[in-house]
Amino acid sequence: MISPLQSIRVLDLSRLLPGPYCTMFLADFGAEVIKIEELHLGDYARLGEPKLGTDSAIFSSLNRNKKSITIDLKSEKGKEIFLELVKTADVLVESFRPGVMERLGLGYETLKALNPKLIYCAITGYGQTGPYAKLPGHDLNYISYAGLLDLQGERNRKPVAPSVQIADIGGGSLMAVTGILLAIQARNINGKGQFVDISMLDGAVSWLQTTLPNYLTNHQLPTRGELPLSGEKACYEVYETLDHRYLAVGALEYKFWAEFCKAIKREDLIDSLDAPKNIQDELKIEIGNIIKKKPLDEWTEIFNHYEACVSPVLTFEEMVNHPQLKNRKMIQEIPGMIGKQIGIPIKLSDTPGSIYKNAPKLGENNQEILEELGIRKKKEKGKSEEVI
Repeated sequence: MISPLQSIRVLDLSRLLPGPYCTMFLADFGAEVIKIEELHLGDYARLGEPKLGTDSAIFSSLNRNKKSITIDLKSEKGKEIFLELVKTADVLVESFRPGVMERLGLGYETLKALNPKLIYCAITGYGQTGPYAKLPGHDLNYISYAGLLDLQGERNRKPVAPSVQIADIGGGSLMAVTGILLAIQARNINGKGQFVDISMLDGAVSWLQTTLPNYLTNHQLPTRGELPLSGEKACYEVYETLDHRYLAVGALEYKFWAEFCKAIKREDLIDSLDAPKNIQDELKIEIGNIIKKKPLDEWTEIFNHYEACVSPVLTFEEMVNHPQLKNRKMIQEIPGMIGKQIGIPIKLSDTPGSIYKNAPKLGENNQEILEELGIRKKKEKGKSEEVI
């Protein structure tokens, strides 16, 4: 079967989450992704717990379908090997702070001169330019600068950190995948590679499509817990059940709200869908008291008979066994692979992605890749693992 990216070779110098998540998508759709790792240690994500085999479960998930080679980019021999690899590559992904690759003598202009068709993608916190370009940061910092964190949480309470990395994944990884694919398409037209500058802060700002355009128009600051999709309305809220579980109510439209009110036997509330804030607060209390009278399973059964956009708040245990997620193959067991895998969310009818290979051991593909390049490798004295 043809894979969309089967002719693409990707050199992945990134570690931890944003870069590896980006290159995981490329590998799932057929790209040959070669992780270039430090000697002995490699990607720090290998070290976490729990383990799947010798490496962490997180590393094993993010780095499936990839190869690994260990190269010391600070040594002359390592640089020589790396440059030979660059000559064969279509894409390079790195997540160092701006200037690191230049200090190693391996910056974009150097690599571009060696391989004009190379697509070089740099994923950083703040981008390659601007006064913050070389500052350190993490996801929480990027979404705080984006104004996104200020809107996370309940009214009159402090902002709440999200449970997933919005800037790292949404602003970094997925923007990088998009940028790389756009650059590949541009190269198909003009034959040239280019630099793809991905800022996780920029990406987080671009996520604010339902709030920021309003501010740019009327200059009225939104308030935490008072947004239509974040705590303002009783029709879009999370309610606790009798057994201390939760129901997610997303009955934004009138037809869904009307069904919701019928299900809880309060049709008198139907006309209150767009009531002012003080009435919305009262509605939340009333509805909350009603929902607390029955356990989650009972409410789930009731709402199965109404199109009200109401769902149980599932745990991971419930989610992985849910019939919809099973049908969509979002949790998979692959013959010959260690542990279960998170499935591929992009479903292509003719050229689907696939999960077929465990994450590589550190330096697992040293010999294969060096032999392809015509370079002999050496075994470090006193070590059983062969490294460069």
